[in-house]
Amino acid sequence: MRMLWGLPLLIGLLGARHAGALPVLSEVFYDASGSDDGFVFVEIHGRAGTNLDGLSVEGINGSNGDTTVSLALSGVIPADGVFVLADDAGGGVSSVPGADQLLDFDFQNGPDSILLRDGDTVLDAVGYGVFDAGEVFAGEGSPAPDPPAGSSLARRFADIDSDDNAADFVALELPTPGSAPLSGIPEPSSGLLLTLGLLGLARIGRKSPTWV
Repeated sequence: MRMLWGLPLLIGLLGARHAGALPVLSEVFYDASGSDDGFVFVEIHGRAGTNLDGLSVEGINGSNGDTTVSLALSGVIPADGVFVLADDAGGGVSSVPGADQLLDFDFQNGPDSILLRDGDTVLDAVGYGVFDAGEVFAGEGSPAPDPPAGSSLARRFADIDSDDNAADFVALELPTPGSAPLSGIPEPSSGLLLTLGLLGLARIGRKSPTWV
């Protein structure tokens, strides 16, 4: 299950924005246990019926910031809200089940980044791995982990984006292309956020123990 428990994370999720109609990267798989050919995929979550024509997915080299992959998207997000772009192993065949679009591509292992673009505008980005000084992190907030071979990197909740890759993404031992969990948490009202903030200040005032 893609979640962690605890008050800090709950407050973070409540403060995060719901993705709404804006497409976001919900899962990426770039390092298969054997050959990557036909197994690599990018999953995009968004409102059903959203036209992806004109959008693109890019791979960004962590060592120098160069674009390693540029993929032009086409088609619409299906009724379940999950669009899967998969690697074409040749002849229109892929090992990724339920793919909505096939292109010939692969991404580098971390530290690297994957971007979802609308022209010059970056709609979403995830950087993964450990970036050394001088390397280029093109994601959001702090980098997500670099999963071991055979595992994917997936958003905890496809409809929640806190703009922090480390908080939003987890490693999945078994990739789940075409399936993305939703938060079930309604967008918080300003009153609720104010209440949580006051509770936090009250805890600081009483010097209560830190939540783990």
